[in-house]
Amino acid sequence: MRLRPYVHSRDFDAIKEWVADERTNAMWSANHAPFPMEKDAFSDFLTAMYDKHGDCPFVAVTDEGETVGFICTSINMESNEAMLAFVIVDPAQRGKGYGKEMIELTARYCFEILKAEAVQLNVFTVNERARKCYESAGFAERHTTPDAFPYGDELWGRCNMVKKNQ
Repeated sequence: MRLRPYVHSRDFDAIKEWVADERTNAMWSANHAPFPMEKDAFSDFLTAMYDKHGDCPFVAVTDEGETVGFICTSINMESNEAMLAFVIVDPAQRGKGYGKEMIELTARYCFEILKAEAVQLNVFTVNERARKCYESAGFAERHTTPDAFPYGDELWGRCNMVKKNQ
């Protein structure tokens, strides 16, 4: 697997298919990304996330060139801590280890290229599969905020996880 920069004209059509319903969009983006995903609106969203947080989008591709994941990363220069956000794996490719490998590669990028001392991410407590993936990639719970995100008649907790540079 390799990480490469997200190319909107090439990658959007695949990724929009991965966010097939409102619940998936909420789980993936905390409803920050527009739904349904439209090409121009998603481009505007990525630009806004870069302007606000410095988020840089990447895709994970297999050795055969198939796009299997999407992730954004940024760094807070004051705390020297990187942030992973908007993590998603092609639903047809889940269970093959691609999520873990993408997270590990992105964390390595943050440590080696961005020179971060730590990498953090947030995951909703109802997304147990993602949380286990992050734990398997070396992330540990730092703190959980119960009832942080309303979705329909549910309240989802938000777990902040961190991985320190070894």
